[in-house]
Amino acid sequence: MNYIIVDLEATCWERSAILPQLKREQSPNEIIEIGAVCIDQNKNLLGEIDLFVQPKVHPKLSAFCIDLTSITQELVDFAPMFPDALQQFQNWIKNFGEEFILCSWGFYDRVQFENDCKLHKLNTDWLHHHISLKHQYGKIKNIKPIGMKSALQKEKFSLDGTHHRGLDDAKNISKIFVKYFDEWDKGTRGA
Repeated sequence: MNYIIVDLEATCWERSAILPQLKREQSPNEIIEIGAVCIDQNKNLLGEIDLFVQPKVHPKLSAFCIDLTSITQELVDFAPMFPDALQQFQNWIKNFGEEFILCSWGFYDRVQFENDCKLHKLNTDWLHHHISLKHQYGKIKNIKPIGMKSALQKEKFSLDGTHHRGLDDAKNISKIFVKYFDEWDKGTRGA
């Protein structure tokens, strides 16, 4: 079994910048970066991937999004659309074997994958084997779920790279994943 520690970045706007008449369906967040690492059952890092994605509905990134993520307009302008990026991501996962569990810090990433798959009319069955490390970490530590940055501080791990960048955040999450490797409930679908 392999564990795909994934972190997504998506289009976003300051709350005040969203036009009140626009409903969420008309202004969806879309994935602009997929960052992930693959960890095997022996806690070995097998590989990493960082893919940029060109958004379909709102191809121009907001200044807020660029400031938050440091992802430039040029990076997404020359990136593949979501269906091609997802195919690259899924092919990368298959390089390590067929059996995997998708792990992310919270449910946001799974939901965002589902939303983008629905937007592009793609199958979502591959998302069924997912665990929220954020919520399980809360149970392990007997605390309310906390953000990744706070969890790293609690564990006295440094936040390496740039926060709100897919691959950097996935690498940081993997530090916590490896430390508590034997304590995760890896068999609970959707946990």
